[in-house]
Amino acid sequence: MTLPHFETLLGQYADLITSVGVNIRPNQDVLIYAEINQLALVHKLVDRAYQQGAQNVQVQWSDPYTKHAFLAHAPDAVIDQIPTWMAVRAQHIADQATTRIAIISEDPDGLSDLDGTRVARHEQALQRVNKPVRVATMNNDLDWVVVGAASPAWAEKVFPDLTPEAALDALWAAIFKTTRIELERDATEAWKTHIATLNEKAAWLNKQNFHALHFKSPDTDLTVGLAEKHRWEAADATDKAGFNFVANMPTEEVFTAPDARRIDGTVTSTKPLSYAGVLISNIQLTFKDGHVIEAHADTGADILQQLLKTDAGASSLGEVSLVPDPSPISQSGLIFYNTLFDENASNHLALGAAYPFNVQGGTQMSLHDRIALGQNDSTIHVDFMIGSAEMDVDGITLTGEHIPVFRQGDWA
Repeated sequence: MTLPHFETLLGQYADLITSVGVNIRPNQDVLIYAEINQLALVHKLVDRAYQQGAQNVQVQWSDPYTKHAFLAHAPDAVIDQIPTWMAVRAQHIADQATTRIAIISEDPDGLSDLDGTRVARHEQALQRVNKPVRVATMNNDLDWVVVGAASPAWAEKVFPDLTPEAALDALWAAIFKTTRIELERDATEAWKTHIATLNEKAAWLNKQNFHALHFKSPDTDLTVGLAEKHRWEAADATDKAGFNFVANMPTEEVFTAPDARRIDGTVTSTKPLSYAGVLISNIQLTFKDGHVIEAHADTGADILQQLLKTDAGASSLGEVSLVPDPSPISQSGLIFYNTLFDENASNHLALGAAYPFNVQGGTQMSLHDRIALGQNDSTIHVDFMIGSAEMDVDGITLTGEHIPVFRQGDWA
């Protein structure tokens, strides 16, 4: 690394993740997910976590080479077989409300040379085994955060015209900038201000209590009904013990739950989606009565089709999010090929499960009751980006009145 003051900035990043991201407190168990190329950041996170009182910090390492080799060479029957210990561990994480820090650094297209059906099948098997963790996470039963960390393969994808070393520096610089890490800046205070601004937008939307949203751009004409008793949320969340945390760093969105029964029209993605190590580009979906009835993509089409067949809820929506085009990530002009970053440059939707907290009292409701309000259920939750500077969004009231929400990609 030749990025000036890198060690200092990385330390500030680790501080932000542990203090604001997951808000570590005494006697917490912490689990960090990371690739083997993120040793420096992981060590700083481990140190900060113990300094803040964590009682047990563990790391679940992953190796892109090993995963690629497995998917390339393992017998087909083994692709869907997940070791029993992984199911036991998933249940333990949920039962103990273990604090989770997920570091995203993989090659966005690292598995594109493999059979897409095998890749998707393995990903779906992992999703099934990890259901206890997914349910606890989406219900905010535990503190969790997803953050990015630069890796050589990812950096070269984002900055293909730079040397490998310069690309890695540039990606780290972009990560620090989008998470408000600067040498002469208190990142914690910057995040407090940012969270307050996003909460103001969510409060305005909650006051409107729209019945539906209409998205219109040259390539999209989509009406998304909103769930009954829906609630718009922003950057920070509250766990079941009443403590605040920030689930995504960076974040620029406000989001809520669609009514999975009332989605109609066509939508085209505006940024590539990296799913299970394969890029899916130019996604085109047609919805009728809440479900996808036609789907196309320029690349990764087989992965997209497999994704939509995961279960009954995979072909409907669980999240609708608003992000202004003037957001810092969008204005950077970068495509990160990583949903954590790209979704915060663009309005986006999510195929699959809804967050229980996006309806009033949802975390205390049964799944049956949430579905009755219009929330979707699935083993997947996959965001894809649809926004641009050409997109208008209208809120539609119960009486059919259209109220401008976005004009030309920004708040109206």
